[in-house]
Amino acid sequence: MKRMTPFRAVVGLAAGLCLIAGAPAQAKEKKTQDAKTHSAKAHGHKLARHAGIAGLAVHAAIKQLTFADLDGWQNDDTATAFTTFMKSCGAILQGSKAERRERPLFSGLYNACEHGKAAGTLDAAQARKFFEANFKPVRILPPVHTYGFYTGADGFFTGYYEAEVDGSRFPSDEYKVPLYRPPQNAIGRKSTVFAQYDRKEIVDGALAGKGLEICWVKDPVDGFFAEIQGSTRIKLDTGELLRLNYIASNGKPYTPVGRILIAEGIVTPEEMSMDKIREYMEAHPNKGAELRFKDRSYVFFSETTLGPKDECVGAQGVPMTPWRSLAVDSRLHIYGVPIWIDARFPINGLAPVDTFQHLMVAQDTGAAIRGPARADIYFGHGGDATHIAGRIKQFGKFVMMVPKDVAVHGEEQPNAIPLPRPRPNEIAVQEAMAKGKDAGAAPAADKPVAAPLPQPRP
Repeated sequence: MKRMTPFRAVVGLAAGLCLIAGAPAQAKEKKTQDAKTHSAKAHGHKLARHAGIAGLAVHAAIKQLTFADLDGWQNDDTATAFTTFMKSCGAILQGSKAERRERPLFSGLYNACEHGKAAGTLDAAQARKFFEANFKPVRILPPVHTYGFYTGADGFFTGYYEAEVDGSRFPSDEYKVPLYRPPQNAIGRKSTVFAQYDRKEIVDGALAGKGLEICWVKDPVDGFFAEIQGSTRIKLDTGELLRLNYIASNGKPYTPVGRILIAEGIVTPEEMSMDKIREYMEAHPNKGAELRFKDRSYVFFSETTLGPKDECVGAQGVPMTPWRSLAVDSRLHIYGVPIWIDARFPINGLAPVDTFQHLMVAQDTGAAIRGPARADIYFGHGGDATHIAGRIKQFGKFVMMVPKDVAVHGEEQPNAIPLPRPRPNEIAVQEAMAKGKDAGAAPAADKPVAAPLPQPRP
């Protein structure tokens, strides 16, 4: 699935992916189906097999902490965190013995999940003891890095949500902006459709008359923001609720409109948010349309069978939990890993002064979420979720919870975090050295061989 997040629209980064809620338009890597048909086994472990922790030490410093080092740990609602973690366990516990054998970190999570399943329902104090008994906190400290217009040397966080707009199954003077589905023969088979058309051509009617309209919304800004989020709740004029999620795009390159507004001096990086983008487009309809056309990409949706109370499903294949689910770099992290965040966010206003100290769970991903301490927070839908998610673009502490039976930094434990697998030339050097040792002399390699980066997911 693919989804664009608020921050992606601002500076060109993508964040997490919501399988049934969609994922940023050019930013996700998996094909989408109806969330009700997503099995945890297919999406929890097939992806986990490609994820891993080996690359973390390549990209960041790793510092082991104690729970006493975590400011706010005693005050967090760890009961909710435990419930969120156990949702991930529903997928993790379907993992095979081969997966556990190949992935020490996954094996450690599996063991923690078995302990959690045996524990049953826990209150906050009991849940806190569970995490302390089964995990050890490890802070991930990346070097100085720039994300769009924002530079720092710590974890970097953004937010995403599920959009809500009014709509109708039929066009009218009030509802005149269509949201399209792909052709029936492309659904589930192609992630790129109508590549010959860009956004302007589609908006101007290139697909009219093909019978691909799912519904119509009132405002082109609403339609554009539905694409940005990739998942949308359409409140139909009949009183019904229609749930849509991303399924394909036209394959055109994505251009972040927020970056254009910053570059033109219309909005400062500090002021930038999804609200600012919407305000500009609504105050300047013609210029707003021109701004949207600069993003040539276009998103197509599919209908889901989700009910009004169902939460969107992340890339792990389990329902997300607002304020507790995270999208992370799936090349470096395994779904289900708990992650402690300590940061100051603009929750109650525009200034980033509100303390955010919560235990989250990695359950989602995005192709542009890259880095060992990069994460996107899922804020749910409705209410203030839209505004809060659109303001998050801050640095803070990213602390990964490593299962206690997985070694960190050379601890003497059998279930150690694996090093990256050697490349063929490394193997040849090792074999040559072994032969040299047998002969009493070890040949020198022509040059040192660098440790390989983790391989990207297919």
